[in-house]
Amino acid sequence: MLPLFLEIRLLDIVDVFLVAVLLFTLYKLIKGTVAINIFLGLVLLFLIWRIVLALQMELLSSILGAFISVGLVALIIIFQPEIRQFLFAMGNANVFKQYGIRPSILRKFLKVKSSFNVDAIVTACQKMSEIKEGALIVITRQNELSQYVATGQIVDAEISASLIENIFFINSPLHDGAMIITNNRIRAAACILPVTKKKVRISFGLRHRAAIGITEMSDAIAIVVSEENGKISYCTQGDIIYGLKPVQLQQQLLTDLGMTENEVNES
Repeated sequence: MLPLFLEIRLLDIVDVFLVAVLLFTLYKLIKGTVAINIFLGLVLLFLIWRIVLALQMELLSSILGAFISVGLVALIIIFQPEIRQFLFAMGNANVFKQYGIRPSILRKFLKVKSSFNVDAIVTACQKMSEIKEGALIVITRQNELSQYVATGQIVDAEISASLIENIFFINSPLHDGAMIITNNRIRAAACILPVTKKKVRISFGLRHRAAIGITEMSDAIAIVVSEENGKISYCTQGDIIYGLKPVQLQQQLLTDLGMTENEVNES
């Protein structure tokens, strides 16, 4: 005889909550991509399988169960970029920001020295914005993006506004592609980056799509100067802020790099 009431433990509630958080996080990662249709189809198939299993329909449940078991391998292959992005998001230090832990606190705890020439980048972006000179600057953090550095021309020079402007000058052989900055040095220029698969506004060109793409799969910061209208865009974690003023760009960099005005003056 079945019990009149189901026994629900606290751990059962925690279990359901964690599964809900996991599914919601995965949904946010693939929202706006073609993978969302596959994901919803798999969820529907899984629910049908569980219903068939509960109704004790042996043959159909066996077929669906076998399909789902084999489909796990296909799932890993199909969702490889999304799984990689999800695992990166779980291990990203920026996750701590959601819980009020500032990067500067983590740096002090880990004794990591932060030094970055923010002013040179802001000045260069401001000047390129005024003359509508297109640019894509990527600032690495934990992930140094070595595989993308290898696709460009190694520069390995100190950051300066004049050097950034010269590299992105329209007649420069290095103006096409991305500049990658690591450890306060211009590591490489004319680098090829992956573009996002998300649906973005039609006005976004390859620079904007590449900025979103590289920040989706890494903890990098990407700055874009549009050659069409001179507007400055700022991108982290696959999200883009369009039409920043130079002072706003500086504040965003200081916040995401965990720096203060005093540290900028010292660097």
